[in-house]
Amino acid sequence: MAGISDPPGPPEPPQGAPLLDHETVVSVTGRDLAQRAAMEKMRVRLLAASAGFAVLFGAVSLKLAMATVLFPMAPAKRQIGPQVPQIPTISTDPHAMFADDVGLPHVHRATITDRNGQILAISLPLAAVFANPLELMDPADAAAKLKRVLPKLDVEDTVRKLSSKKQFVYIARDIPPDQELAINDLGIPGIYFEPGEKRHYPLGRTAAQVMGAVDVDDHGVAGVERFFDKRLSTDHTPLKLSLDVRVQGVVRDELQQAKDKFHAIGACAIVMDVRTGEIISMVSLPDYDANLFNKAIDDERFNRAVTGLYEPGSTFKLQTAAMVLQDGIAHVWDRFSTTPIHVGRFTISDMKTDHFAPWLAMPEALALSSNPAAAHMALDAGAKRQQDWLRNMGFFDRVPVELPEAAHPLLPRLSNWGLSAVMTVAFGHGVAVPPLAIVRGTAATANGGILIKPTLVAREDADSNAGPAPDVASLQPALQQVADTMQADGGAPDPAAAPEPKIVPQGVRVLSEDTSSLLRRILRMVVAGPDDERTGKMAEIPGYFVGGKTGTAEKVGPNGGYLKHVNVTAFTGIFPLNDPHYAVYVMLDSPIAIPETHGWYTSGWNAVPTWQKIVARIAPMMGLFPVTTNVDAIEASLSIPMSPAVGEGFRALGPGNDPGDPRILAQIAKKEKDEAKAAALAARAAARAEAAHGQRDAATSQTPSQLGVRPGPVPAPSVRRVNYVSPSG
Repeated sequence: MAGISDPPGPPEPPQGAPLLDHETVVSVTGRDLAQRAAMEKMRVRLLAASAGFAVLFGAVSLKLAMATVLFPMAPAKRQIGPQVPQIPTISTDPHAMFADDVGLPHVHRATITDRNGQILAISLPLAAVFANPLELMDPADAAAKLKRVLPKLDVEDTVRKLSSKKQFVYIARDIPPDQELAINDLGIPGIYFEPGEKRHYPLGRTAAQVMGAVDVDDHGVAGVERFFDKRLSTDHTPLKLSLDVRVQGVVRDELQQAKDKFHAIGACAIVMDVRTGEIISMVSLPDYDANLFNKAIDDERFNRAVTGLYEPGSTFKLQTAAMVLQDGIAHVWDRFSTTPIHVGRFTISDMKTDHFAPWLAMPEALALSSNPAAAHMALDAGAKRQQDWLRNMGFFDRVPVELPEAAHPLLPRLSNWGLSAVMTVAFGHGVAVPPLAIVRGTAATANGGILIKPTLVAREDADSNAGPAPDVASLQPALQQVADTMQADGGAPDPAAAPEPKIVPQGVRVLSEDTSSLLRRILRMVVAGPDDERTGKMAEIPGYFVGGKTGTAEKVGPNGGYLKHVNVTAFTGIFPLNDPHYAVYVMLDSPIAIPETHGWYTSGWNAVPTWQKIVARIAPMMGLFPVTTNVDAIEASLSIPMSPAVGEGFRALGPGNDPGDPRILAQIAKKEKDEAKAAALAARAAARAEAAHGQRDAATSQTPSQLGVRPGPVPAPSVRRVNYVSPSG
């Protein structure tokens, strides 16, 4: 195999030719030339690689310049974790702000809304700014940059903190997300964020006592915030309350005006659905801004609707009447004495200006609000039946509502529940209950006799409480009525004529339908009866068929006695009575008489007109409008005579037939005492006669002649005659 020869080199100079001065003879072999060619090829490759790297680094540099200088982007979540919150997206839906899924990222406590989705309480994402001074290069420059984002920052104090040798110093607390993002964009090394949140109540004073508050650790300390603390902390779904902020605003406005007008020291009002128990409004005055819970005084935090205990006064007469009617102890035609009743050193009587007839039928007694008449009703029932009734109506326990501040009522001891307690409790004295308990009891008397459970939570499953869905045939009369109304009016139908799904109250039945119907008529009589002296006449609202019961109770002083001319006035009512929907309660604490009331300070002059103004404003908001058709027929169905005729086959209670009259009770007790005394005397006389008979038996062995004694007749025992005189009535 032939060998490989070296490549030919350049021609050699001819031998013997002379060399120039600058020329040198170099001997280059083929191997040297090959090495030179390989080095040249390497240079070309290096140049190509350098160009590639130059292009690559140029692209990276351009990308970095675009990302950080030309088109900077928000930091990625993976880079800073939870330090920088996400910015909530705003939906284009105009109803988004009232949606049920209200929530913010990095917020641990759920939102609270009213029944329509209006936000009542929301946790806002905030942050605390802190720094590690050991990581800062220029504290003064860092403080100057932070000042541009935090206008209230103290630069000198911040420089001092950032110049310290500590590893942790706070710079600012509770900053909003926009400031947090702006500080993050400054890119100051050594500046960090601590995520947090703050509870905010956008509507301020609206339902402040109902909402309550949270502490620094976001734990509920009062109101629904405390009652639903676990639910709000674990379930981020908004909690929807039964309150309606529109109604709440109207009720508070009217109640505040009444409080100022009558110079009351406090007031409260409640609106509750008598079918579902949902509390639509609960106002207690004075109140406070819910965002300033820590600065509110005790009187402002005090929820008079559930924590306050007040003697209900004459509003309790409604319960007394319900008791005797339901148990068949009395009837609407029975008459009760209005004569003052003396119990020890106390006297139960009506006001000196009241000039009632000596005897009043039940509707008249409630319409005129007679204390002795109510006492006689209770005496007919007795202590045991009265206690059982109040216990069944829930007055012996705290009201089962979602507020931890709900108070337990104050009642007489059962061992002390004697004759005087029976009479005073009958007209709302000697017992103290929260206003919500009165509202609950009033609702039961009007909604068909069902004791419902009050609630502050909106009932999402309200349809489940509705009765069976009517078929088309059953709706034809109602639809025809609407059509007739439209044709008669030449336009839109009367809203009251539109058919509405029937909601059946859920709870314990405490009254029959018939008794509830009678009580609705009596409540209507208090407002719209023929007698001009009815106490609730100022509550009338045409087309709404309202009814209720007034109440005025003297306040108990610090020493336990009643204060003269210092009262708690109230009115508890229902509307509309032809189809009960809502119970409304108004209470004023210590109102005074003003020239407009002609010197009067009782319920009919202050609480009743306030109630009327509230209902007139809120009824249309809740979809209830004045009835303009069949008004006379509806009024006739709700009417009852002030003195109803006695039912056939009944003997009415009244003069000469009043088993609860304490005078009769006293005479019966005296008769029983005299009979017992006479029986004792007769027993002693019989004992003496028997002893004498025994002596005669012992002397039978001797004859009278032997004894020299002539036997005489044995005297008969002396028995005292007791005559019972029937009272004149």
